Formats: sequence, C-alpha cells, structure tokens
Amino acid sequence: MRFFLVDRVHELRPGAFVRGVKNVTLSEDFLGDHFPDNPLYPGTLIVEALAQLGGFLVECSALEGASDKRRAVLGQIDKAKFHSPCRPGDQIELRCTLVSALAGAAQIEGEASVQGKRAAQATLTFRLVKVDSESVHQQRRNLYRLWTQDLDQAIAIP
Repeated sequence: MRFFLVDRVHELRPGAFVRGVKNVTLSEDFLGDHFPDNPLYPGTLIVEALAQLGGFLVECSALEGASDKRRAVLGQIDKAKFHSPCRPGDQIELRCTLVSALAGAAQIEGEASVQGKRAAQATLTFRLVKVDSESVHQQRRNLYRLWTQDLDQAIAIP
C-alpha cells in the first residue's frame, strides 16, 4: 500500500518554503482502529506528511538546473512534538520552511495546524541521493504535478 499524505500544494517558493494540505477523512482504513469511537489521525502520519512535503521542497530547491537526478530521502527527525489531535473532517495545513541546504543535504522546519491551531511540529533532515531509476523519477513527477496543478505560478517539476 502506498501512502501519499499530501493532497494539494497551495504555495511554493523554492529555496524558502512550501504550504500544502492533508484532508482527513473517516474512510481512511487505520481510523477504525485508531481509536474506536474516538478516531484520531496518527501523529506519525502527520510527520510523514511533513516529510513528503519537505522532501518536495528540498528537491525543488536543490535540483533546479542540476544535471544528475537526486531525490530527497528522510535521514533524521528531531524535536517532533504533538500539540492537538487531528480528526476526520479536519484539513491539516502543512508548512515546511527550508532552514539550511548543502550540496548533499538539507534541513526543514515543519509545522502542521488545523484552523490556525498548531497540531504538530518537527525538524527534518534530508539527504539528496542519486537515483538511477527512471520509474522513480516519473512517479515523483506525476505526483508533484497532481499536488501543484492548481498553483498560479509555473514551477519546474524535478
């Protein structure tokens, strides 16, 4: 099973930040068990959504004009904190800010909120890894096109 945990990107500024959303629906399989009669969106999946969006930001920032094909791979999670629960019907607003970038690595600060109230935050470190599989690159390009299809700005999909 694949987990794509970002539904849409609302704003992207390569080298700076990205904003997107995850819509929580009652039909997601794991909510029946997490927890019966009190469904909560798991905090680990909020961090994964931030990692997916943060990896997109890192790739868009680092890969502009690059000749080799590299992809962001999550290497470390620091300072993950959970502040308030997310429930079915919530739209989780995701924001990732690029804190530092080197030739082979980058760090972002991620924050998730619901209706302006902080739900979670984490510092995520990525490595940029050379990937020789064209199918991996095509899958990422297709996903990124879906995420960004409603953006007003033209972006280069890495």
